[in-house]
Order: sequence, then C-alpha cells, then structure tokens
Amino acid sequence: MGGALRRYCGPVVGVVSPLGWIMAGTVLALWVLGAVFDWREALVAALLGSILFVLAVGFILGRSSYAVKLDLSRTRVAVGDRAVGSVAVSNTSSKPLLPASLELPVGAATAIFHLPRLKPDQLHEDLFTIPTHRRAVIVVGPVRSVRADPLSLLRRQVFWTEPTDLYVHPRTVPLVGSAAGFIKDLEGLPTKDLSSADVSFHALRDYVPGDDRRHIHWKTTARTGKLMVRQFEETRRSHLAVALSTNTSEYGSDAEFELGVSVAGSIGLQAIREQRNLSVLTQDGPVRSETGRNLLDDMTRVEGRNQRLTAVDLARTTADSVPNASVVFFVVGPQVTPSQLRSAAASVPPGIRCIAIRCVSGQEPGRATIGDLTVLTLSDLSDLALILRKAAA
Repeated sequence: MGGALRRYCGPVVGVVSPLGWIMAGTVLALWVLGAVFDWREALVAALLGSILFVLAVGFILGRSSYAVKLDLSRTRVAVGDRAVGSVAVSNTSSKPLLPASLELPVGAATAIFHLPRLKPDQLHEDLFTIPTHRRAVIVVGPVRSVRADPLSLLRRQVFWTEPTDLYVHPRTVPLVGSAAGFIKDLEGLPTKDLSSADVSFHALRDYVPGDDRRHIHWKTTARTGKLMVRQFEETRRSHLAVALSTNTSEYGSDAEFELGVSVAGSIGLQAIREQRNLSVLTQDGPVRSETGRNLLDDMTRVEGRNQRLTAVDLARTTADSVPNASVVFFVVGPQVTPSQLRSAAASVPPGIRCIAIRCVSGQEPGRATIGDLTVLTLSDLSDLALILRKAAA
C-alpha cells in the first residue's frame, strides 16, 4: 500500500497557481498600460507585483529528502466499518528539514498533515480515519509535499507515493440455517426432458442400437429376456442467477437502491460460499462473480441511473444469458408493478424457479405470489433470512 517510493519525488507540477496566473496577467497588463500611457501608478503597481513574484520563488526553491509510506490497514471494508490508515515520513538527508506540509487526497477531499522539524533519520507518523458512510471506491493518495508562498501565487507539489483504491463494499448479511438451506433446495430441479445419461433415474425402456451399455439394467434384462436400459430425467445444474435492477426510476429513494445492492450481494455471497455457479446481472451488463472479492468489488462500482431499460428488459437479458439457471432472483424497487413482475417471470424459460425481492422502505416483511412467481417484500437487510424462510414455507 505504498512505500519509500523516492523515484516519484522528481516531478514538479502546478508551480503557478490559478491566483498566480491571474496575478501574472494583471502585472503584464499594468506594465503595458504604464508604458503606453506613461501611467506611473500602473508602473508602480506592476513593479510591486513583480517583486511579489520574485519573493514567491524563494519560498518554493529547495529540495526535500523524504521517505514516505502510505499504509491502509485494509483496502476493503463494508459500509460503516472503520477504515484506518497512516502516513509515515522520515528524513533521509544528512541535514535537519524545516517544518512542512503534506497533502493526502481522499476522494474529493484533501487531508493536510503538518510535519515538524525533522532531524536526520527521524520518523514522524500520522494516523487518519476515512469515513465509510456510503458505498464507493475511494482513491487515497498520492501523498504529496507542498511548498508555497504566503499568497499562494506559486505552489510546488512533489508526489511521494502511488494512489491506493479503498473499496467500501455494500453491507451484506450471512444467510445461515434454513435461509441457506432454502437456496440449496432450489438447485437441481428436475425437468421433463428425458436423457440417456444423468443423475435422476426416471424409468426403463427397450435397448436401441447406440445406447450406452453401461446403462443396461441386467436384472430386468434377465427377467424379461430382452435388453432394457435406464432412462433419466435431465436435472438443472446448480446455477443461481441474480438480476439487480439499476434503474433508479423503479426505486423511491437512494436507501431503497442501496438495499437492493446489499440484497443481491448477500445472496451472491451465499451461493459462492456453497460453491455454486453464480451469475449476477444488471442493465449495464454482467457483474464478476468468480470469487466473493470480485463480486463485492464490482457491486461497489454498480451505479444506479434513470434509464430506458426496465426490470422486464433485465429479466429477458438474464433469460438469454443464463438459460440453464435453476433459480432466478429479481431484485427490484417498489415502483415495479405486478404486471411488470408477471412479464419478467414470463420471460424466463419454464422449469426455472423465479423469486422477486421488492426493496421497500417502511414496510413489514411479506410474501405474495403472482402466478408461479414468489414475491418477497423487504425493508431491512437484517430481515433477508426471515423472508427467505417465508418463501420456503
């Protein structure tokens, strides 16, 4: 998460500040006006401005020899968790260094650390805490030292570390007990498609050329006097699909949308813990779900926006992208109507279990059905396991 990256100490950027450019333009204009119109007051003002610039140069000259280390105790936290870091600075020169300031960009904000006078090889460390009230990817750093004159006409910055990404993951809850068992029970649902090789035995039939002889049922063959083979039902493999609608027009508030992200993340993590195939999709495309870290990292970057694609469009995309799913979860907002939910469920191939979770603020957890679709209502993430148990009842 950083180190004594002295190779980044060389670049000098942004020497003239915006105020400095304004001042420079004003001084130049005063010199021209004073020379053209013999305006002494303008010449005196231009001279004073030029002197200020010369004095400002003295404040930014000089070189600092620092070893700077930016360290975040964790680069991945959940919303509401403490994100703590430190900036350690040591003097690597043979001479004492005067007091200075270090700046640490944290997202859109900037933290300022004041360095005391450092003796050779002396180490100074500052701790800081980053607020994690909202889901976000926060860029922390790079640490930079700043030299500037009192009027901030000139400003010299030197970068000492590389930036580090801090992932503030959505809140998730573990699904244990009957809630986890419910998700497990949804897997491997048999279909009406018959197969000559699968794990779900269905019936016996006459042998036909080309059948695998390993499936001959010898006891029945001996009793009937003719070759009989086992016939199987195809089963849907353990594959969970989670379709999270990111259309903000379907949610009543930011809190409802964040609840939807947390619900999708919690269900996805449970599937990964059980080593089940998982696909997570939004209107903007698939979300990585190979590991729990990949899933939460991508869920952190999910953004809601008002768009043309609705939850029904997302359901159709999910059906096309994951045709072999055994169960599909639709995570939507309260503005999605029952008719839209019915259309979403109708776009999924027969034999796939469909469950819709409506994220609604201020309502008691509930369960309803629309045709073959189970509709669960959720207002608090802590009730997710409860409503899944209700769906299993």
